Amino acid sequence: MSDDTVPDGTPDRTPDDVTPEDAGPADGADGSAVDAERDADGADGSAVDTERDDERDDEAADVPEGWPDVDPDDELPEEPDDGRPVFRWGYVPGATPGKWARTWRDRVPDVRLELVQVEAAAVEAALRTGDVDAALGRLPVDADDFHAIRLYEEVPVVVVSKDHLLAATEEDEHVAAADLAEDVVWVAADDVLFGGDEPRPGRAPEVYDDGSGTLVTPAPSTTAEAVAWTANGSGITVVPMSLARLHHRKDVVHRLIDDAPLAPVGLVWSRDRDDDLVQELVGIVRGRTANSSRGPRAAEAPAEKKSRDTKGRGARAGAGGASKGGSSRGQAGRGGPRKGGTPGGKGSGRGPKGGKGGRSGGRGRR
Repeated sequence: MSDDTVPDGTPDRTPDDVTPEDAGPADGADGSAVDAERDADGADGSAVDTERDDERDDEAADVPEGWPDVDPDDELPEEPDDGRPVFRWGYVPGATPGKWARTWRDRVPDVRLELVQVEAAAVEAALRTGDVDAALGRLPVDADDFHAIRLYEEVPVVVVSKDHLLAATEEDEHVAAADLAEDVVWVAADDVLFGGDEPRPGRAPEVYDDGSGTLVTPAPSTTAEAVAWTANGSGITVVPMSLARLHHRKDVVHRLIDDAPLAPVGLVWSRDRDDDLVQELVGIVRGRTANSSRGPRAAEAPAEKKSRDTKGRGARAGAGGASKGGSSRGQAGRGGPRKGGTPGGKGSGRGPKGGKGGRSGGRGRR
């Protein structure tokens, strides 16, 4: 695109000329997202509860303010390919699955979790082809092919250059859509807010002749490019808070905007892939403990408890058997004499009275 064919309001450089600086999200304490944990079935397929029993966890998904509390790169060391089975978890730009990934590594150490970044528009295709086993993606998705659990909803922000009038406002101030009426609004091709019939703030960019008689409407191809164009002062852009932080630059600022759509994020997986590992991940993102999860680890904890109980009963039975075998401690086999004497079982002396001590002591170690 030559300078003499670029109309007013069109940026004079491309994102290739600019490198985003200071990338990285904050902790979301400023209300960057609205918690939207739900268990109801979404009529439009945007979120589907896949619980197949009456169990409901008291613990909500531990997502502060609905916004992940770590950097997209997450500072999560990559695990070596050591021959373990692999579960590939996709995540869209702006989403930060790190804290859940850490829980997975603690809870499912025998399956290596691989985090794979996937563009928002490519999530469904990646799930269909098996490139990823589940995804932290933008909602809604095709309810005929996919399950989805809505985890949180990001609030939108308007990104403006440092020279824009809105840059003089306080960081916690909200901007009304009407305040942007005279601004050119760049909507990137990978936009995740205005894909439907939602009204867009501001005004569309002016079309121009590309030199061949074809009228072209300038549009950034990526969110990073939209932010770069905004930094030039040629317009503004509206994006979810996480993407504003992901593509943050020193020459732009962002402010919360009213009257713009929210950006829901959820766990998505194929209806054809509803196995134990997927359900383990479902439990993790919902904030369930290992014992309350529906995955394979949920069965292990009760099994361990049953084993301990069996050992306890075995110890008591052994003590009783000694009594039936003619031991001089006959009554001790029931827990020992009430006063003095030798206790009849391990820990039986822990009871307040000798006669009940064996039973009390058998469970006292728990």
